Amino acid sequence: MSDAPRGLLIAAPRSGSGKTTVTLALLAALRRRGKAVRAIKSGPDYIDPAFHAAATGRPGLNLDSWAMPPALLDYLAGLAGEGAQIVIGEGAMGLFDGVAVEKGRTGAGADVAARLGLPVLLVLDVSGQSQTAAAVLRGFIGHDPAVRIAGVVLNKLGSERHERMIRDAVAPLGVPVLGTVPRAADIVLPERHLGLVQAGETDDLPARLAALADLAEAHLDLDGIIAAAAPLQAGVGEGQGDGKALLPPPGQRIALAQDAAFGFVYAHMLAGWRGQGAEIVPFSPLADEAPDASCDALWLPGGYPELHAGRLAAAECFRAGVHAFAAAGKPVHGECGGYMALGAGLVDAEGVRHAMLGLLELETSFAKRRMNLGYRQARLIAPSPLGPEGAWVRGHEFHYATVLSRGEDQPLADLSDAEGRPLGLAGSRRGSVTGSFFHAIARG
Repeated sequence: MSDAPRGLLIAAPRSGSGKTTVTLALLAALRRRGKAVRAIKSGPDYIDPAFHAAATGRPGLNLDSWAMPPALLDYLAGLAGEGAQIVIGEGAMGLFDGVAVEKGRTGAGADVAARLGLPVLLVLDVSGQSQTAAAVLRGFIGHDPAVRIAGVVLNKLGSERHERMIRDAVAPLGVPVLGTVPRAADIVLPERHLGLVQAGETDDLPARLAALADLAEAHLDLDGIIAAAAPLQAGVGEGQGDGKALLPPPGQRIALAQDAAFGFVYAHMLAGWRGQGAEIVPFSPLADEAPDASCDALWLPGGYPELHAGRLAAAECFRAGVHAFAAAGKPVHGECGGYMALGAGLVDAEGVRHAMLGLLELETSFAKRRMNLGYRQARLIAPSPLGPEGAWVRGHEFHYATVLSRGEDQPLADLSDAEGRPLGLAGSRRGSVTGSFFHAIARG
């Protein structure tokens, strides 16, 4: 274990505390120091890992304790550690926030920290409080003996006096303060309805990352944070885990839509497909590119088709290429945004309907947005690129689209939520074309 990379998890009591800012600042500063650093994201998130990749120069990875069995967590943690000196994890929501299921499989960042032996660097937004921050920290220290709080970052400090009051209150707890970020130092990354604007669309991202590295050097105890990291314990008691729960590739040569409209695909999915011998051939629908006709499967990921509906409707080469795939009986699958693009029409936020690919009868609308969010268990009721009939797949759903009609297409799966409550039939299939709003993460 002495040769294992060291790691830690950056977490917080709630969303909006500054985890992503601190994570990106730390990643950028460590890379500037010449460290071989890799990032992981706890939970189902596409956007943060792309920023992690930009900051580290290495693909980001998601680890999800609800959607992934322990052996797959171990396997992916081993992948994250390959060639890395330090692995920095970023939690989602609050450190202990998850679903009410068996311990260790709740989806909380705390599960990942406990499983991999990652000490926690807790980010506290201390705006609007002073000594109470010590009470919050005390609660985190004692809440779960399997999770160790190794340090704290005080974010949004108002003054030197504010900092001194909190430091004095925290000192008896024995947890070092490893960062003090003033309120004025916040660097805001642009946002939209599903989270941050994608890394690939943030034109000044290199400059923002450089500024974040400067912030870390000025306000974080980088040496103390590095010292607080502990050896990654991937695969303790179970070898190094395995990737058996990774989804099988839908083909040997997979045409993958990749641009600002279709950017949501998990790095572990792509790594799993490649590891099983598949080749991935990207193309851009927004550039009116057709999928490579020599491919034997087509995958349309989620993303933001609603922001580019007019361009997609006018992309004739893209349309003809996808229709040729379907006419040849090759599997075509769309997730979330890709599912909507396979449908007959999409109504944008201004109420304008745009004709989509028309390979499914789905009609969706963003004119009246409604958030759909949560983990999903899917039992496939027909063969599809996700697996054979009867297979179970775990994933999640996060979108604001309203379904106007699914037409006469057959459903793809029988869904339930994270706690097993039935949600009914979902998705669509017609011939070799399938789609669903849920994003697949691993075999169930």
